[in-house]
Amino acid sequence: MTLEITGKNIDITPAIRERFEFKFNKLEKLQVPLIKKHIMISKEPSKLFKIEASVSIAGGQLVASAEHEDLFGAITELYQKLDRQLKKQAHKPNSRRASHSEKPVQAEDTTEYDDEVEFDEA
Repeated sequence: MTLEITGKNIDITPAIRERFEFKFNKLEKLQVPLIKKHIMISKEPSKLFKIEASVSIAGGQLVASAEHEDLFGAITELYQKLDRQLKKQAHKPNSRRASHSEKPVQAEDTTEYDDEVEFDEA
């Protein structure tokens, strides 16, 4: 699937596009298929770069954002956030909660008692 990059107050250069493609190729190695990838880059008046990413996967959607003075620093920060979310999603079926969902059954007590009880009459 193609990578959609939208720029607000910034031009998308081939170097920026190449960096995002490199980072998303690394994310795809986690064996979770990325269905739709959309990135929005903006340069704020406070000289910070703000990047927001929305990635659709089979189990839902991942959303992350990052702000940094350096554009490539913001890309790296965004990649780390998406990587954490994807790893969590990839390991979700193996979680303890999923593998131990059945409650253990207790064994019944099979000891027998005598029904006849003798009392001494005084």
